[in-house]
Amino acid sequence: MNQPIQSPVQPDLLEGRFSGRGEFARLVRDAFAMASAQGWREMIWCDGDFDDWPLGERALIESLQHWARPGRRLTLLARNYDGIVRRHARFVDWRQTFSHLVECRACRSAPADPLPSALWSPGWVFERLDPAHSIGVAGSQAARRVELRQRLGERLLHSAPAFAATTLGL
Repeated sequence: MNQPIQSPVQPDLLEGRFSGRGEFARLVRDAFAMASAQGWREMIWCDGDFDDWPLGERALIESLQHWARPGRRLTLLARNYDGIVRRHARFVDWRQTFSHLVECRACRSAPADPLPSALWSPGWVFERLDPAHSIGVAGSQAARRVELRQRLGERLLHSAPAFAATTLGL
């Protein structure tokens, strides 16, 4: 007798405020799980250095692995990617495998003009308004999604390719 396949229960994504590193890390994990489950076609991640994003966690990489399909697009925007290389080896490996889906850009504008710490998707976003304390807002409201996408788009216009998937030697 065939048993129906049980899919893992996906958490509802937060609508409202969040506070603290633990809640931020859980929000990132939940967003990636939802992106995988719902097949989000596009995401933009933005942060100064992604140091405190849980990008090296096995479960998070598994979510990204399931998300990665033809036609999907992930754009990362940071000042630099040194923190990712030092702290998130699993993500670096995943990024090399799926470099055809991932574009990494660097925005080296004046330090007085900090990059947003945010995740954008067509249906849901979050932004840390105070990255030092991981305080921010999340939600699916159209106005919030459009406004964040416009700000990130402006930053992307003033960015350059960075964080190559492979390093060619001589």
